[in-house]
Amino acid sequence: MTGTPGGLHRRLGLTDAVVIGLGAMLGAGIFVALAPAAGAAGSGLLIGLAVAAVVAYCNATSSARLAARYPVSGGTYVYGRERLGEFWGYLAGWCFVFGKTASCAAMALTVGAYAWPEQAHAVAVAAVVALTAVDYRGVQKSALLTRVTVAIVLAVLAAVVAAASTSETTEVARLAWGSDITVGGVLQAAGLLFFAFAGYARITTLGEEVRDPARTIPRAIPLALGITLLVYTLVAVAALLVLGPNGLAEATAPLSSVVASAGVGWLEPVVRVGAVVAALGSLLALVLGVSRTTLAMARDRHLPYFLASVHPRFGVPHRAELAVGVVVTVAAATTDVRTAIGFSSFGVLVYYAVANASAWTLTQTDGRRLGRAIPAFGLVGCLILAFILPGRSVLAGTAVLAVGAVIYAVRRRLGAPPAPTSDVPQQ
Repeated sequence: MTGTPGGLHRRLGLTDAVVIGLGAMLGAGIFVALAPAAGAAGSGLLIGLAVAAVVAYCNATSSARLAARYPVSGGTYVYGRERLGEFWGYLAGWCFVFGKTASCAAMALTVGAYAWPEQAHAVAVAAVVALTAVDYRGVQKSALLTRVTVAIVLAVLAAVVAAASTSETTEVARLAWGSDITVGGVLQAAGLLFFAFAGYARITTLGEEVRDPARTIPRAIPLALGITLLVYTLVAVAALLVLGPNGLAEATAPLSSVVASAGVGWLEPVVRVGAVVAALGSLLALVLGVSRTTLAMARDRHLPYFLASVHPRFGVPHRAELAVGVVVTVAAATTDVRTAIGFSSFGVLVYYAVANASAWTLTQTDGRRLGRAIPAFGLVGCLILAFILPGRSVLAGTAVLAVGAVIYAVRRRLGAPPAPTSDVPQQ
């Protein structure tokens, strides 16, 4: 089935959309995010996971409503522009670029932490260089590869849960809440764990490729999110049963530490390989998404127009890809995975704050306002989680937001033409 003339083909059904959402969420995030989250929340880790899931549900619902109203590619870049004005669409795109660039660095560092912990930064840099080269040649992450990656990740996570559940080192008492729980710590953990949930909006950017998007997208997003939450809860419980909150907080490669402490040493290399596969898959998808967003924003003159170039042979945004590759390489070489996760979470949470604010303005066909409780809660939740993240992440994220706002203001003062509405970024 085809869409509008000149548009993309509507070939994806509900199952396809759910699998795409799972492929975006069930990636490497769960392999690394549990450790910094446990460090923040202590024995309140599962509460933080629940808070992150609630905010993610609000964001998913708002995104689904917007995707049904605007069934085109682009996500919040489009929604913010159409509902709130050009600046807010620009801000969403800006947050996407810097938030997901940090995600790229986190995924690269995850590869290093599981593949060769002693040389994590060197391995991370090599991974970025290799996948940038692959992307430059026009080799993209296919639907088949997404399914294979999801299957591998689910198998590895199931093995971790099984090993922890049957281990003699398991202690149910490690799940108990202690006096170390604080509201600030739980909320900070929720902000860090949001890093592992953020991929569900990948479904909303497929608006031009989904059959009956007004019905399919609102069903696919909660299904994918619910399955992901169930898997993450089982893995978090398994990790706490074996390591406890303190041991989990200190782990460099948390799930590898779980199986090693559970006395299943033979499974540790399998977990490491699974984490590397998941992280490489996520990294490739992220580089693709960020470079395409960079291309679209460059075409809209929000970024240097020099980046708005497509390679005549390979048909890829080669300058944008190289620029993203350079920035991610520097980040992977100079930062640690926990800092990258915090910075990424800040950018993505602000991105979804724009999505919720956009959804808050929606009306029904008869002119009445749609229910505002969910987007209002999502907006407030995103802002709270963003600004309660570790101070270094908040300061860096706020500084980058300010730089983006200044660039926009200068551009408008210099009389730059308004951004066109045809080219929008893929998430």
